Amino acid sequence: MTRQTASDGRSSMHLDVIGDRTLVPVHGGRTRPYVNLDCAASTPPSVRVAAAVEEFLPWYSSIHRGAGAKSRYSSERYEQARDTMLRFVGADPATHAVLFPRNTTEAMNLLAFRLDLDRDDVVVTTVAEHHSNLLPWRRHAQVRYVDVADDGTFTVEQVVAVLDQQPAPRVLAITGASNVTGWLPPIAAIASAARARGVLVVVDAAQLAPHRPISMTEMGIDVLALSGHKMHAPYGAGALVGPQAVFRTGEPMLVGGGAVTSVGLDEVLWAAGPDRDEAGSPNVIGVVALDAAVRELSQRGWAGTLRHERQLLDELDRQLAGVPGLVRYGPLGGADRLPVAAFNLEGVPHALVASRLSHEFGIGVRSGCFCAHPYLERLLGLDEEQTQQYRDQVRQGQHRLLPGAVRASTGPGTPLEHLAELGHALRHIAATPERARGYDLTDSGEYLPADDTHALLSA
Repeated sequence: MTRQTASDGRSSMHLDVIGDRTLVPVHGGRTRPYVNLDCAASTPPSVRVAAAVEEFLPWYSSIHRGAGAKSRYSSERYEQARDTMLRFVGADPATHAVLFPRNTTEAMNLLAFRLDLDRDDVVVTTVAEHHSNLLPWRRHAQVRYVDVADDGTFTVEQVVAVLDQQPAPRVLAITGASNVTGWLPPIAAIASAARARGVLVVVDAAQLAPHRPISMTEMGIDVLALSGHKMHAPYGAGALVGPQAVFRTGEPMLVGGGAVTSVGLDEVLWAAGPDRDEAGSPNVIGVVALDAAVRELSQRGWAGTLRHERQLLDELDRQLAGVPGLVRYGPLGGADRLPVAAFNLEGVPHALVASRLSHEFGIGVRSGCFCAHPYLERLLGLDEEQTQQYRDQVRQGQHRLLPGAVRASTGPGTPLEHLAELGHALRHIAATPERARGYDLTDSGEYLPADDTHALLSA
C-alpha cells in the first residue's frame, strides 16, 4: 500500500508523532487522513524519539565489556537511561534498580519468577487486570482476586478485605489505569494499606505512565512496570523498576551471555544486578528510544498534558453521549479516568462497528476483549452459562460472534477533532444499519467488505 502524508497544523499542546494524518484507503477508492484512536494498544513514535534514535544509530554498538569508542558510548547511553527512568517514576536510586525487558508482559513474568514464590504463597490482584498482570502470577503462586462492581471499579475497602484474608498475601499486583475503561484506581491509598500489612506493592503502569506523573516513593509503590510502545517509543523496550534486593541474588529467568561473571562446565557465577537479569545483547536502540520518550514527556510539563487530557475526556464523553443506541462500560461522571472508552452499539456486533469505522471513515479503534477477558465478562454482564458457552466455542475453534466491545483510546498526540470525527462516524453507523450487508463475517470473527459492495458503501 502506498502511503501519503497529509499536511496539518498542530497546536503546541499536541505531541508530534510520525505518521500523523497519513492518508489511508477507504471505500470508493478514496483516501482519508488516518484517525488514530487505538493508543491504548500502541502509540506511534514521536518525532523527537525517532530523531534521538536516528542520531544514535551511527554510534550503535554492543554494550558492556567493549573497548571501542562506540561500545563505550553505547554503554554510557544505556546506563544513563536507567537514571532517567528512576527520575521519571520517582524511585529512590539508593534502593531501586531499573531493568529493560521488552514490555510490561515480560517485566511481570520476570518479576514473578525472581520473587521466588511458591505454591503456598498468595498474590492478590483484581478482576480489572490486563492478562499481563494475571497470568504470570498463576504460574508461581495462589492468586486471590478483588472483584469489581457493575461499572468495573472497586474500593480501597474491598482491596483491604481481600488483603486481610488468610493466609496473608506476599504481593499485591494492581493496575495503575484500566486499559479497557481508563479508570484509575486510588493507588496511593491502596498501596498504603498493603504496605502497612507487609505486602509488596506491584503496579502495572503500562497505561498510567503516558498519561499521569508517577512518584513511586510518594505513592507507596514497590515495583512498577511499563512499556515503551505505549509511550511513543515503539522500539521494543520497556522498564521494570524495583528494589535492588529483589535482583541482587538468585537465578535469573533468562540465562546466557552477559548475565555471568564466570562459567565452568558444572558451575556458574552470576553477575551482579542489573546485568544478572539482562542476558544476551540488550536492545540498546529500544532503550535509547525509551529514554528519549520519558525525557520528552517530562520536558513538555505535566500541567499542559493533563489539561489536554481533560479536554479529550470531556469531548469523548460528549461525542459518545450523542450516539443513539450506544452503551458505555465503566464509570462515568466524576470518576478519575483517562480519555479511553469501551462501548457497544445496540444490535451491531462490536467487530462490525470497528470495521465500518476503518473502511468507511479511516478511523482506527480496537474491538474484542482487550487482553482483559475476566474484566469484559463482568462489564458485559455475562453469567456463568454465557461465559461457558463462548469458551466452548473457542475450544472448538469457533471465533465468530464472540462477545466483546469497541474501544476508542487517545494519547498526548490526539487532537480534539479526531473525537468529533468519531462521533460523526458512529452516528452515521447507527443510522445506516442496512450497510452491514456490504460486509462478510470471516471465520476469525472479522468483518471485511465484500468484493462487490464498494458502490453500495460509498453511495
